[in-house]
Amino acid sequence: MDLLRKINKLRKISKQIRLKIGLDSFVLALIGVIVLAYFEYSPGIYEGKFTLHDVGDYGIMLIFFFYGLKLNPKQLKKDLSNWKLHLVIQIATFILFPLIVLLFMGLFGNYGNKLFWIGIFYLAALPSTVSSSVVMVSIARGNVPSAIFNASVSSLLGVFITPIWMGIILTSGGGSYDVTNVIIKLSLQVLLPVTVGILLHSKFGKYAHKHSNILKKFDQSVILLIVYLSFCESFAHKMFSGYGITELFLLGWAMVVFFFIIYGIITLISRFLHFNKEDYITAVFCGSKKSLVHGTVMANILFSEMVTVGVILLPLMMFHALQLVIASMIAQKFSKRENIGHL
Repeated sequence: MDLLRKINKLRKISKQIRLKIGLDSFVLALIGVIVLAYFEYSPGIYEGKFTLHDVGDYGIMLIFFFYGLKLNPKQLKKDLSNWKLHLVIQIATFILFPLIVLLFMGLFGNYGNKLFWIGIFYLAALPSTVSSSVVMVSIARGNVPSAIFNASVSSLLGVFITPIWMGIILTSGGGSYDVTNVIIKLSLQVLLPVTVGILLHSKFGKYAHKHSNILKKFDQSVILLIVYLSFCESFAHKMFSGYGITELFLLGWAMVVFFFIIYGIITLISRFLHFNKEDYITAVFCGSKKSLVHGTVMANILFSEMVTVGVILLPLMMFHALQLVIASMIAQKFSKRENIGHL
C-alpha cells in the first residue's frame, strides 16, 4: 500500500511538472515515435499495394475535412473589421519569419548543416498553428475571435505561400521545383477537404465540436504516423549519421532565440500601433507560432523525392515543443493580470 501511494504521488508530481513547463503528452509521443523509427523502421519503408503512407494520406484529408466542419463562416465574418491586427499576424507569419531566416542564412549560411538550414527556412515559411494558438490566447485572456480568424486564414494562405517561399530556396542551388504542381497537390489534399467541411458545417458542425476531443486525438495520431514514416526513411538511409549531441543542442538553442526574436519584434510593432492588451496577446501568440500539422502534411509533398525529410522536419519539431513550453509559461503569466487596457 505504501508503494502504491508513493507511485501515485510520483505520478501527480510528474503531471504537475509537465503542466507547469507545458510539456504535454503529445510532445512525449513525438519523441517516442522517433525512437520507435530508430529501432524499427522497416514498416515505414515497406512498398506494396497498400502502405502506411496511404493511411497517412487519407488521414491528412480527414484532418482537414474535420477542421472545415468546425469552421463557422459567420463567426469569421464578424471579425473582419480588426484589419490592423490581422495584417500584423499574417505579415509576421509569412514575411517576417522567412526574412529573418534569410538574413541569418546570408550571415551564417556557410556554417552548420545545409539540411538544418533548409529545415529552419521551411519552419519559417509555414502557417501559424490553429488549436494551440487559440487555446493559449484563451488562457492569456486575449482576443479569441481574432485568434480563430487569423489561425484559419493562415492555414488557407499557407497552401499557396509556403510552396512559393520553398521554391526560392530549393531552386537557388540549381534544383528543379514545380510550384504549380505542389500547389495543386496541396489544394487537393488540404483546400478541397476544408471546403467540403465548411459547406457541411451547418449540418454537422455541432457534432464536430461535440466530439472535438476525439477529433484532436485522431489529428495527433495521424501526425505521429507521418513523423514516424518521415524518420523511418531518414534512419533507413542513415541520414542522421554524423550528427552529434552538440549540433542538436545548438539547433535547440537557435530555435529558442528565433522564437524570442519574433516575439520581441511583434511586441514592438504592437506597441507602435497602440494595440490594447487583448489584441497584443493575440498578435504575439498567433504571429510567433508555427503549425506542425501543416509542416508534416506539406513535407510529404514538398520533399516527396527526398529521403532527408526527418532531418528537415527536426527544426520544426524542436520549435513546436519549445513554443508549447514557452507559450504556456507566458500565457499563464498573462492570465494572472488584473488590469485590461492598452500596453
